[in-house]
Amino acid sequence: MTCMGRFADEVFNLLGIRLSDEQRAAFDLYARELVEWNRRFNLTSITDPEQIRIKHFLDSLSCWLAMREQPPGSLVDVGAGAGFPGIPLKILKPDIHLTLVEATAKKTGFLLHIVQFLRQEAVHVATKRVEEFGHLPEHREAFDWAVARAVAPMPVLAEYLLPLVKIGGYALAQKGKGAAAEVEDSMGAFKKLGGELSEVKKVVVPGLDEDRYLVIMKKISSTPQTYPRRPGVPSKRPLG
Repeated sequence: MTCMGRFADEVFNLLGIRLSDEQRAAFDLYARELVEWNRRFNLTSITDPEQIRIKHFLDSLSCWLAMREQPPGSLVDVGAGAGFPGIPLKILKPDIHLTLVEATAKKTGFLLHIVQFLRQEAVHVATKRVEEFGHLPEHREAFDWAVARAVAPMPVLAEYLLPLVKIGGYALAQKGKGAAAEVEDSMGAFKKLGGELSEVKKVVVPGLDEDRYLVIMKKISSTPQTYPRRPGVPSKRPLG
């Protein structure tokens, strides 16, 4: 069985969704371009095809386990890096209107390339600090879902994500084994930002021998205009 044939089976076992031939081809092209661009730019430390399949693609797609009951029409990926988890979710569900926010220009260069290369529509790439992006009127409290992976501690992520989410929408942070402790330290931050904890969902990613959790926050009231604070402050002085 080919690598991508095995990948399609893993996606079905994880999500109960069968990838089309076009989707399988898109993931294959994405992996190839990621490896090629990484030879010139340091986009990711994960370049082995099998590890890309597991740690980038399957781990990203596991977010759908949290989203499928309330599927996003609009999704913002904060600190998108080389496009995870946003672009795999877009390949899985092409109708999503996706926004990718990334502060590093070489990474947004790759994002713009891969979006065009895969002929994805309804994708916006922003080269911007999320603390600034979160105050732009056209994006503030504008998204059904906001997601982030491996970006910052939980109180910081909450300050990045919740200002972008509509009331009634959701923010999702992908976390490892320390998720429960991080959430416990973040309950005050959730409340200050207009959110509440919805669920901490454990997921089993095929081939990944690590604990993975989806921390899901629901937006229940408007975020005060003071948040997010100016660039650098949330990480230096996390909300308690």
